[in-house]
Amino acid sequence: MTYNLFISHSWSYGSQYDSLVRLLDAKPYFSYKNYSVPKNDPIHNAPYDWQLKEAIKRQMSPASCVVILAGVYSTYSKWINIEIELAKSMNKKIIAVEPCGSERTSMVVKNAADKIVGWNTDSIVSAIRGY
Repeated sequence: MTYNLFISHSWSYGSQYDSLVRLLDAKPYFSYKNYSVPKNDPIHNAPYDWQLKEAIKRQMSPASCVVILAGVYSTYSKWINIEIELAKSMNKKIIAVEPCGSERTSMVVKNAADKIVGWNTDSIVSAIRGY
């Protein structure tokens, strides 16, 4: 089975996103399609916020669940909060992933999550398979 994922992340913290993708890519017998919006996507040049929001909604639509990195920066990200709102409005399950070694995490993300997991490949994949 292939899982359709929208991985929410801050473009300012792209290395954590890249690390998460590497974890998922390395997991044997786990197949997924990534519907997240990469930093180099032309969608970022949308002149109006509503256009970017609509584009994110289109990207998120085929996803079976939304994976959100729950770093403390997420609390202050307008776009991650909008992605939470969109996920809820489309009845997408939200999995919060606590970054490796972080002492502080986003309560905004954790309160919105259906499942909270640590930075562990098996935990993340198990949560995804649960939805």
